[in-house]
This record gives sequence, structure tokens and C-alpha cells, in this order.
Amino acid sequence: MADDQARNLWRAGVSEYLPVEYNKYTADLKTAKDDIAKEADRFVLFRDYKPYIQRFKDILVLGNEILVKVEIEKAKKADSLSEQISSFKTIISNLQKFTLKINEGRLARADLMKADLLLNEVELRYKKGEYAAAEAKIDDLSMYLKSAEDSLSPIIGRYSDRSQVEKWQKWAEDTVAESREKGIIVIVVNKSKRTLSIYRDGELMKKYSVGIGRNGSFDKIHAGDNATPEGKYKITKKLPASRYYKALLINYPSDQDRKQFILAKKKGLVPNKAGIGGLIEIHGGGSDTMTFGCISMENRQMDEIYNMVKVGTPVTIVGAVHLENSISSALGGK
Repeated sequence: MADDQARNLWRAGVSEYLPVEYNKYTADLKTAKDDIAKEADRFVLFRDYKPYIQRFKDILVLGNEILVKVEIEKAKKADSLSEQISSFKTIISNLQKFTLKINEGRLARADLMKADLLLNEVELRYKKGEYAAAEAKIDDLSMYLKSAEDSLSPIIGRYSDRSQVEKWQKWAEDTVAESREKGIIVIVVNKSKRTLSIYRDGELMKKYSVGIGRNGSFDKIHAGDNATPEGKYKITKKLPASRYYKALLINYPSDQDRKQFILAKKKGLVPNKAGIGGLIEIHGGGSDTMTFGCISMENRQMDEIYNMVKVGTPVTIVGAVHLENSISSALGGK
């Protein structure tokens, strides 16, 4: 009977969930069995098994208590794992949706894919009642999630920064005001919305979908960073034929861009041999493409804007104009 109970305890996974209690139980059982074996070696007339009956009863009681405890522990583990699985599913889903809103999301998607595969394994183990094995996978899962979040957090931080958004908002408002005061056409590019808006006399005239740099959610600092610059610029040249259909060249880098570049260089944020870069354009080639830092549009729309503007037309590029923008609010369900 004691041997049957010991096997049941082993099958229940007591050694994993209650190792201290299990070690005491097995030690007590072994001692009792050794002692009764010694008693059995005595001459038959001198054998007395009565003292061992209570010991085995106590061991059986202990075993039953442990079985109750382990079921309670397993229930707790099951509840905890269920909550964690649900939480991880929400986090991964929200992060995956967020990565689709920004070009830089490709850097996090590989980590999220690994995290999702591990989560599937955790859930499979959970359904089989292999709670300890499921928990063992959670650390790795959390590591991949943290890596994904770390790559995305600088972007989320920029677009959630009130002072940053207010600066962008003022640039856009000043540009529209200039259009109204001077009776001219101006361009405002909103990177979070991926839109290019044309204003005439301060009124919205046209709005187009655009593509931005591979790292377009960031402000451009140096050549080769694939970021799309932010600031107030002007069209310096109209190119009727370029590598990407027609193009409008803007005056990046501005004086402010040069100051930012020098500061970043001092802070060691720029590779030693990297220059500040240039040749930033609004060009054709498609609005759903990732550029090296330029702003891309559909060719037929490029024709429209090309005919509307002239050299000297103000072009303001901002990240967002509202604190509750598509990037800062993307993880609201997390």
C-alpha cells in the first residue's frame, strides 16, 4: 500500500512541486522499510511488527496530505500559467500590430515570431498539465519580448513625448499660418500618419499617402541612417526625371540639422566616417515603399504635386501633430 502511494506521488510530480515534503516522505518510508526488514531477520518467535504499524499509518497520512498539497500547488500553477499565457498573447498581438505601423517594426518582428513560437509550446505544455516544463520556457519567451520592446521603445518614447509633439505641432501650425498670411502653397508631411498635405491660403487642398525611410520614424542625423529628416525646409529644385520618376529636392541639411549633427558627433552617436548626408527628395516610385530617407508617392500623384509647387515652396516634415497619435496610442491595449 505504501509502495502504491509512493508511485502515485511520483506520478503526481511531487518531486517537482514539493521537493522538501517529498524528500521527507521518501526518507521516512525508506527508514521504515529498512527497519521492518531488520525485524524480519529476527528469529520468528521474537518478531514484533506492532510498532511499525503506526509508523506506516503515519507515513500514509503524510503521503495523503502531500497529495492534497500538490494538487493545490498544481492548481495554483495552472491559474498562474493561464493568466501569463493570456497576458503574453495580448502583448504579442499588440506589438505585432504596432510593428505594422512603422518601418522599423521589421527589426522586432523576428523576436516576436520566436516569442510566439515559444508561447505556443508553453500553451501545449500547459494543456498537457506539464506546468513545470511550461514555466521553464517562459524566461526565454520573456527575453524575446523584452528584445522586441527595447527596439521599439525609442520610437514610442519620441511620439509620446509631449515637448517633442508640441514642437512638431508648432512647426506645422506655423507653416499653415505662413500659407494663410502669404497666400501661398505649402507642404506638410506627417510621418506617423504617412501623409503629405498641400495647403493653399491656409486651407487643406490635397492629402496623399506617402512612404518614408526604412528608419523613417526617427529624425535623420547622418548619411546612411535611412531616417527621414524633420524640420522646416524648402524645395530647391524640381527634377522632371530622376531615379524614382519625378522629384522635388529639399534643402536638407538645414542649419538646425548641421547643429544637430555636430552635437550627435560629439556624443559619439555618429559613425566616425559618416557625413551629414543630403539629397532628400519627395519623389515618385510608390507610396508603399521604404526609402533611404526620402518621401515617396505614387507617380500619378507626384505629377499633381509637381505641377502645383515651385522652387521655394515651404516643406515641413513632422513626426506627429497630436500627442494621441497612431504610434503613441498603438500599444494602448497592452
